[in-house]
Amino acid sequence: MILGALIDAGLPLEELQEALGSLALGDVRLRADRVERSGIGATSFTVDGGADAKADAHSHDEHHHHDDHHQHHRGLSEICQMVDGSSLSEAAKKRSKQLFRRLAETEAEIHQMPVEKVHLHEVGAVDSIIDIAGAVFGLERLGVDRIVVSPLNVGSGTVTCEHGVMPVPAPATARLIEGVPVYSSGPAVELLTPTGALILTDYADAFGTMPPMTIRQSGYGAGDREFPEHPNLLRVLIGDEESTGGIERVVLIECEIDDMNPQIFGVLMDRLYAAGALDVYYSPIQMKKNRPGTLVSIVARPKDRSSLSGIVFRETTTIGVRFIEMDRERLDRESVDVETPIGTVRVKVARRAGASAVVNASPEFEDCARLAAEHDLSVKEVQAIVNKAYLDRTSQD
Repeated sequence: MILGALIDAGLPLEELQEALGSLALGDVRLRADRVERSGIGATSFTVDGGADAKADAHSHDEHHHHDDHHQHHRGLSEICQMVDGSSLSEAAKKRSKQLFRRLAETEAEIHQMPVEKVHLHEVGAVDSIIDIAGAVFGLERLGVDRIVVSPLNVGSGTVTCEHGVMPVPAPATARLIEGVPVYSSGPAVELLTPTGALILTDYADAFGTMPPMTIRQSGYGAGDREFPEHPNLLRVLIGDEESTGGIERVVLIECEIDDMNPQIFGVLMDRLYAAGALDVYYSPIQMKKNRPGTLVSIVARPKDRSSLSGIVFRETTTIGVRFIEMDRERLDRESVDVETPIGTVRVKVARRAGASAVVNASPEFEDCARLAAEHDLSVKEVQAIVNKAYLDRTSQD
């Protein structure tokens, strides 16, 4: 459905066929047919032929069930060799292999075995390899550089897989969608497969409502089934993001701690920043039984919430965290070199989005400290020299 939607939105099928044909998957034919779902025109993308292609590329009930007599269950190394030998760009090869590895690691964790021994029943089939590598090629070909995904509808009921009859979402899907917003609605079938979960969660820069944008293209990818309640479609909207005045969506993660060695807080902060936290700060608080404690506050991108919460649980003594999503506004920033009588200093210059006037200008402290030591001056004297030099420069401009 992802590839169907991208083709419907303008991805040339011929270029997709040429790129995926280089994967040496055998006698495989890609087909894009115009269909109708609940009165809406869409593109149905299917994979025909190939010794190990599935008869129904996107059947929900059969998506995880493969006949061992007809399926070639490829391992991660074999798939990566196929990708390396293809005509995909180097960036697309790297992204494709990262996706396959993430799925292999997920399966390895579920089955409790080394990654090298995992045979990818789901991704090892031809159509699933095409789904993943094709999505990487398609998004690169369309020039998409930021993706916002709505909360994911996983469906309900049960699915038949190699483990037997399992509740939706299937084990691999459940693991892949950890930390992202999901819900269950509609018919009692599987609506989100491991392949779809893998692609969407890996590419999503954010989850939520549609961002302000000027829509240039739209497309609908059709599922195989007809549902009476709603169209079985995946929609993509491609366009230019509108300026929101520097406003972005973030999540605030917090917990209180009163029983931990304070030396660990320094390690915690380092590891949170290394994992992508936007800001980390500690506040002294008074807790139950009149105990002094520390409020740990982490500002992060919503997609990083799960991984950062995991670090907090692993590194600290807390037994719970709370989080809330909110908007924040940031000034646009740039660094400019300012010449002074005692040397060059970088100055951080900030403007509000869409405005030309400078709101704030701040000399880099490290540069000021270095010049202060070199010229036997106080840091505040150097800062005054730099500020004057910057103001003189702007008045001349």
